[in-house]
Amino acid sequence: MANPKQNRKRVTAWHVIGVQVATFRRAAGLTQSALADMCRVSEDTIASIEQGRRPLQLDFAILLDRLLETKGALQVAVEKVPEKERFPLFVQDYVEYEQDAVSLHSYENQLMPGLLQTENYARAVFKSSYPPLEPEEVEERVKNRMQRQSLLERKPRPMLSFLLEEVILHRPIGGPRTLREQIKRLREITERPFVTIQIMPTNRQTHAALDGPMVLLETSGHDQLAYIEGQRVSFLVDDAEEVSVFQQKCGMLRSQAHSPEESICLMDDLLGET
Repeated sequence: MANPKQNRKRVTAWHVIGVQVATFRRAAGLTQSALADMCRVSEDTIASIEQGRRPLQLDFAILLDRLLETKGALQVAVEKVPEKERFPLFVQDYVEYEQDAVSLHSYENQLMPGLLQTENYARAVFKSSYPPLEPEEVEERVKNRMQRQSLLERKPRPMLSFLLEEVILHRPIGGPRTLREQIKRLREITERPFVTIQIMPTNRQTHAALDGPMVLLETSGHDQLAYIEGQRVSFLVDDAEEVSVFQQKCGMLRSQAHSPEESICLMDDLLGET
């Protein structure tokens, strides 16, 4: 596996494909602006693709092959991108460790954890992104998120625990029907013996993680890692002392939250309201 400290330095398949796009564009005698006009997209979209900041979607690759007369080269390149690199660069290493985890502890304060999201809820989350994502990119991210949930079916079973702010159960992302479907999914997952879900009550006066969400995980090699995600930035922490601080926070959060049984009752009450 990649070293977490090297997460930002890797050259990805998208960087390589971006260089190909730029090379083919120049060979065709086109500026980024001219190609953007031909494709009916913004110049920034072309620049982002060429710099490897935006994944090249398959249908767009096919269009570029036709416009640049590259005989399917970009289509083939996109089709051969390794599965893990279909995630944004800043989460690729985390996803790799996540799928290898023997235990995972997650705290979220704004929305359902990706591992627990329904397809409709995940789609609503990605549609809320700003700047807006292209429709095909939304669908690609939904597909990848659903594939990540194979962790819930993996054997040997990982030990999973999730701490969620109560407000998440009331925020109607995607609308009331989508939220109800999501809560129902959450309730069903609590029946799995290797999963624990606790709700942090909104009226709690003390709180050990006001700084935001975090994920703690233990790999099959018994490495202890923390994953911290914020506004357009995220990073893995493998320093033992730093990880220990997050573990202490997580332990205190568990004591401050509703018990698993109380959390189940809260979900049942919400599902019984309609």
